[in-house]
Amino acid sequence: MDNITTINTSQLKKTDYNGSVQNLYFLKEPDGYMVCETTSGGSVFDVGTIFSIEGSDISRAAIRHKIYSLLSDPVQWKALCSELSNKPNTDKILLEYINSNLAKRFQSEGAKTHHIGLVDEYSGVVYQRGQFPEKLSKYVLVKRYNVIKPRLVKYMSNNLWDYSEYFNKDGSLIPLENIVRFGLTPSSSVLKKYLKMRDKEKSTFLLELGLSKELTAWERFNVPTVDFTTKYEPEDRNLSLQEALYITGFKGEQFFNIMNMAILGSLMVSRFFEEIGLFLWDIKWELAIDNGELVFVDTIDTDSVRVTTQIEYKGSQYHVHFNKQSMRDYYAIKHPDWYKAVNDTKAKAKDIGVSFTEILKDGQIKGIYPATPVVDKGFLEIQKAKQETIVSYIVGRISGEQTREKINKIGLEELEYYQRTGGLDKISALNIR
Repeated sequence: MDNITTINTSQLKKTDYNGSVQNLYFLKEPDGYMVCETTSGGSVFDVGTIFSIEGSDISRAAIRHKIYSLLSDPVQWKALCSELSNKPNTDKILLEYINSNLAKRFQSEGAKTHHIGLVDEYSGVVYQRGQFPEKLSKYVLVKRYNVIKPRLVKYMSNNLWDYSEYFNKDGSLIPLENIVRFGLTPSSSVLKKYLKMRDKEKSTFLLELGLSKELTAWERFNVPTVDFTTKYEPEDRNLSLQEALYITGFKGEQFFNIMNMAILGSLMVSRFFEEIGLFLWDIKWELAIDNGELVFVDTIDTDSVRVTTQIEYKGSQYHVHFNKQSMRDYYAIKHPDWYKAVNDTKAKAKDIGVSFTEILKDGQIKGIYPATPVVDKGFLEIQKAKQETIVSYIVGRISGEQTREKINKIGLEELEYYQRTGGLDKISALNIR
C-alpha cells in the first residue's frame, strides 16, 4: 500500500474529468495519482446523470473505502478462506479458487488495488485501510492508470474495433467489464440472452459460463461465474471467452488470472454484505496491469453491485434491491414510455455506431421521445435510507443485528410505496421467485 498520508487539497479546485457518478482530479503532487470525487448524481441505463440521492456522494465513497480496505487486508483474506474451507458442502471448484496461489498470495499480502484511502476534504489527511475521518468525505485517493480506447475500423457497413493498441501496455486499464454472478435476477442481461436461444445454443452458452443447470431467475449458483462485456465501445457488447482473451492481448494463463481475481474479490464483497443480511447477485470489476500484476481499480459501491434482501410482504417473499436496480425498476414501472425510448434508441445506435444518448437527446428536442422523468422525492428518501444504514454499520454506529433490522424496515417501506402509489403488481412480477 502506498504510504501517502496527506495531499494538498488546493489541487481539488478544478476537475480534469466530469463523469456521470464521479469527478476526477489528476494530481501533480504526488504525481501519478488522482482524487475521485463521488457525486450524488445517479445514472441508469447508461443515460448519464438523471437523478440525485442526497448524501449518496459521501455514503458511496465510504462503502468504496470499506470494500477496498477489505480487499487489501491479508487478515480478512485469511478469515474468508478459512470460513469457506470449513463450511460444509463447499463446492470443489470453489475450494480450488480459495486454495489457489493467487488466494495464498492475498492471505500473505492482500490484493493489489489502486485505492490509497479516503481523503479529508479540509485537511487533506488520507485515511488508509479501515480508518475513517470523524466527518466522512466524498473524496478518495487512487493510483492513476492509462486509458486507451479502441480504434473504430469500418468495413462496408460493419463497425469493427481494433484493440491492438492495448497489447503489452503495462500501466493501463484492461478494456473489459468483468461481471461475476452468484445467481441471476430477472433483469440480468445473461438471463435475457439465454431465454432467446435455441436448445443447442443454450448448451454451448452454459458450457462457456461453467454452468450445467437451466438458468432461472432468483436461483443461486453453487459457484460464481464470470462473463465479460466491452468497456470503451459506445455501447456495452457481450463477449465470448475467446473475444475477451483477444481484447486483453494476454497469454492464456494470465487471462485466467483475471477471472480468478474477479471471483476471489467477489467472494470477499459477498462476505461483507452477508454480514448485514444482503445477498450479492452480481458485481462488476475493472482491472489494470501494473508491472505485470493485476490490480483492482474503479469505484465499487451500491452502483456497481446488485444486492438484495428478502422481505415477507402480504404473504409473499420479495427480493428488494439495495442498489441501483431499484432505480431501474422505478423508471421502467413508473415511466414506461421513457424506458421504451431508451431501449429503442439503443437498438438504433447499434446499426450506426454512435452513442444512443445522442439519438435520444436529439429525439427529445424534436418531441419524438418523452423528456427524462423526475423521480418522486418519497422514493428517493427510501434510497437515501438504504445507503445511510450501510454506512452506519461500516463506521460502527450500529451493530450487525441493528443493521439487519433497519434493512428489513426499509425494504418494507419500498414495497409499501408501490402499494400506495401503484405498481406493486409489476414489482411482484419482477421480484417474487
